[in-house]
Amino acid sequence: MIWHCIRFTLKPDVSEADKAAGLARMGEHITAIPSITARVVGPEFGGEFDYGAVTVLEDIEAYEAYMNHPAHLAMDRIGLPLVDRFVSYDITDDPDPEIGEKIADVHRRRFENVPDVAELVSGLSEYTGSSAPGKHRN
Repeated sequence: MIWHCIRFTLKPDVSEADKAAGLARMGEHITAIPSITARVVGPEFGGEFDYGAVTVLEDIEAYEAYMNHPAHLAMDRIGLPLVDRFVSYDITDDPDPEIGEKIADVHRRRFENVPDVAELVSGLSEYTGSSAPGKHRN
């Protein structure tokens, strides 16, 4: 299993309506994206971010299907312009010693093949995650 985790803060000028609509749309991914096994979206407590989400995926194939699903890409295009700081990380019990590199490759290919999303990520004030594009490249 791969537990894909994100944490983010919104820009200060984001309206309550835009915030509520974005979070609701993120919650709908559980029914829109077949590769998702489980998902939770909501406020973060006890940390330095406003919100977070955890998406559970069966394996690397499901992970790649999720990352490139049209509903996920649409959410990126709508949601990332509202985001200030963003952290993405993964936790897995997959015994494959190369799973970390395989996850990074999914992100690398995604950013290469979907340049508008890579540009949105590059424009965030802070981004930490696998194969970070642009100024956030690690």
